Amino acid sequence: MTSAAELPASAGSNLTPFENINNTKMLDPLRQATGVYVTVHGHFYQPPRENPYLDAIERQPGAAPFHDWNERIHHECYRPNAFARVLNDRGEVVGIVNNYEYLSFNIGPTLMSWLERHDVEVYQRILDADAKSSHRLNGHGNAIAQVYNHIIMPLANERDKYTQIRWGKEDFRSRFGRDPEGMWLAETAVDYATLQALIDEGIRFIVLAPSQAQRCRLMPTKDDPNPEWHEVGGSQIDPTRPYRCFLKESDTSFVIDPLSDEGQMTNDRPYIDIFFYDGPISRDMGFSDVLFNSSHLAGRVGSAVRGDHRPAQLISVATDGETFGHHKGGTEKTLAYAFTKEFPHWGWTVSNFAHYLSLNTPTWEVELKPVTAWSCAHGVDRWQDDCGCGGGGTWHQKWRRPLRDALDWLRDRLILVYEEHGKHFFRDPWQARDEYVQVIRDRSPENVSRFLSRHQTHKLTSAEQVDALRLLEMQRHALLMFTSCGWFFEELSRPEGTQILRYAARALELAGDVAGVQLELDFLKRLIQAPSNVELFKHGAEVYHQLVRTAQVTFKQVAAQYAITSVFTNHKPVETLHAKSLQNGHNGSSKHSHPYQKRVYCYAANELDYQLQRMGSLTLAVGNLSLVSEITWEREDLVFAVLHLGGWDFHCCIQPFQGRRTYTQLKEQLFGALQQASAAQTILVMTQLFGEESFSLQNLFAEERHRLMHLLSQETLSRLDQLYTQAYRDNYGVLMAFHRDGLPAPQELQVAAEIALGYRCMMTLRSLEQDIAEPLLSWNHIVELEAIATEAKHLHCHLNIPEGKQMLEQLILRSLWQLLHDPNGTFDADLQRLERLIDVASQLNLGVCLERSQELYYNCLYSLIVPLFVATTAKGQDSDQCRQLLKLGQKLAVDVNTWLSQLG
Repeated sequence: MTSAAELPASAGSNLTPFENINNTKMLDPLRQATGVYVTVHGHFYQPPRENPYLDAIERQPGAAPFHDWNERIHHECYRPNAFARVLNDRGEVVGIVNNYEYLSFNIGPTLMSWLERHDVEVYQRILDADAKSSHRLNGHGNAIAQVYNHIIMPLANERDKYTQIRWGKEDFRSRFGRDPEGMWLAETAVDYATLQALIDEGIRFIVLAPSQAQRCRLMPTKDDPNPEWHEVGGSQIDPTRPYRCFLKESDTSFVIDPLSDEGQMTNDRPYIDIFFYDGPISRDMGFSDVLFNSSHLAGRVGSAVRGDHRPAQLISVATDGETFGHHKGGTEKTLAYAFTKEFPHWGWTVSNFAHYLSLNTPTWEVELKPVTAWSCAHGVDRWQDDCGCGGGGTWHQKWRRPLRDALDWLRDRLILVYEEHGKHFFRDPWQARDEYVQVIRDRSPENVSRFLSRHQTHKLTSAEQVDALRLLEMQRHALLMFTSCGWFFEELSRPEGTQILRYAARALELAGDVAGVQLELDFLKRLIQAPSNVELFKHGAEVYHQLVRTAQVTFKQVAAQYAITSVFTNHKPVETLHAKSLQNGHNGSSKHSHPYQKRVYCYAANELDYQLQRMGSLTLAVGNLSLVSEITWEREDLVFAVLHLGGWDFHCCIQPFQGRRTYTQLKEQLFGALQQASAAQTILVMTQLFGEESFSLQNLFAEERHRLMHLLSQETLSRLDQLYTQAYRDNYGVLMAFHRDGLPAPQELQVAAEIALGYRCMMTLRSLEQDIAEPLLSWNHIVELEAIATEAKHLHCHLNIPEGKQMLEQLILRSLWQLLHDPNGTFDADLQRLERLIDVASQLNLGVCLERSQELYYNCLYSLIVPLFVATTAKGQDSDQCRQLLKLGQKLAVDVNTWLSQLG
């Protein structure tokens, strides 16, 4: 496959060996500082959204039709930038560019963890992009690190500053396989204490907004030992060069000997280098039409080029990476064309900060304003005061200061708990916390055991291991509760504010588990001082009661989740046995006592015993379950009993396991009660054995509750589909008459037609999915789909079947892969079937997206099809197969005209 770097540039932009149009030798801008360099930096970040108890993101309705906001933004931004299209004027793909190969970028560790779990292909392309950019730019990759979970560094205590940097570095190192040269600060918030920590941790440079500089000057030299300072506090700093920022004397706790350029005076103060992005262009990228096309972008960048004949200059812009595709749809294409065509046309070198710094040691120094950030005109008050930033309408932010104070108070109390109890488990508790990120990245039992062995004061017992991990998790959540998003907007009860309070709640709970301290009441007293703009909540304590406590999860809830879903999902043989029993007129019963393991979110569920019986419409399942938290290694052995009364009605009870004999007796009593075929009697016995507490479908975690609701609805929906189908068949002629005469069809008949055709389409697609490898059967199904499409068109029906859309996308991708890679396939038949599938997908008008198939074809175009074309034409052989493959490219909207035209 031709990489983006190999796409042809305009004449004069990339001549070899670095010659201009007059054949005059030029310097290589990748190795020597010469000409104009362009760096576009994307700050890619999503806040941690996981439920602290489940280590998973629950469904977020506001992100519909996607599961959650991470998934939605990934679909709109992160993936499109990994496969950015370059299109011709016919809308055909002429190139697929991995924008991360050209973007300077940081991707927050919490987001990278999500990508690694949910789209390993994109995750790997990001890692590969950094490696390729490093190879292109003399060992300086595009990726830079980020402070771990996006806290406002000037508002953090000293220890948290260092942990955030160390976690960010370690996470970066474990993914990209190298040490970071630069680091992105959340909201670019900075003060000199933060610079001290960055320098101590070996970070070479950071990126700031031009408004954060106070004054600058040329570096002192022997000829000019005291250059004049220039005040630039109004964003007047020249952003086309790097600057060196020395710690002030009062901030310096140690002395180093930096390298100095020839003729430059030695300065023993520690320093960090700083790039200031171009403010006006960066702002316009987010709030104007600069990204409308690559010509606009290049023109805007070109307007910032200084015409003072300096040998080299950097035009750098920085913005939220989500701008490229999420906030501004399709703009990843603008970047792809700009990087591979437009910028080279102007002779500009696409670079990154580390590479440019390697070519240009700063000759200017800068002093910063005391405490600043890029999104607040009041220093960092947006994250602690009612400064007006982020406000909307008449809503205040008076809650910000009390929230900050409450969390600071809690953090300080948790420090006391950690130090007092951590010293019993860890040789150095704070070093253990700094290295705990290695466990966060890999929670396998082997890795956790190695970590504990390295840090333990003695060989820990199982109970001590649990408490040690609880303490570390307490500290992790104490850091997460300062994630900046909680203060960013106008209201505390928004999801972002609620999320950081959930982290605080988890930290409070863990502190109580380990130390027995009860800090929640005092914490809530402080939250009462945080007034909400929403009447329903009144203040932060009520937000905590309504939105935080309701999200807390106990072992019993996890066991109830397991128990209720087990009736439907865990034991397939049970269902088969039940069906046969009903046919024979007997009770259904299944029993086993061998271990059965399943994962329930971040809990390992070891089923030690399970028995299920059915009596008429009643189903009773009883089991012995061992639950183990994969995060803290906490364990509880529980007994459950769940009675399904039919439909939506469940009655589930949980209690601790009290021994094998007690458990056996409990089972006998429960199943004895079931034999009376009385729901009331069975529930009465359950209450006698388990107590009053019970769980129902409503108590399930939302994700599983929705899945079961869908499952329980299937029988009803299937009956309705059949009724609508019958109504449609009975009235088909009438409906056609309305449409033939151009009259509005009765709504009832039109709805019946759409539901009936959608149902028929889904049944056919499911059959096709099963029979795709059978030529005759698959043809029959495709013909049926074509008939459905024709019928829907005549009746002006819109088929609303999202599942069918996804099935067709996968079927087309699977068929394309088979055509291109299966040596045992029948080429002509496979090709014809694939083309008919693509056509019928269009005819059904389901909104089928063929981007994955397009990417597969484009990759094979250069790795397989074009080499085949070259080989066959060179030998004068029959090129019919090449012609057919190239015409397939046209159907997938890939530009293949260059090769088709040669075939005639």
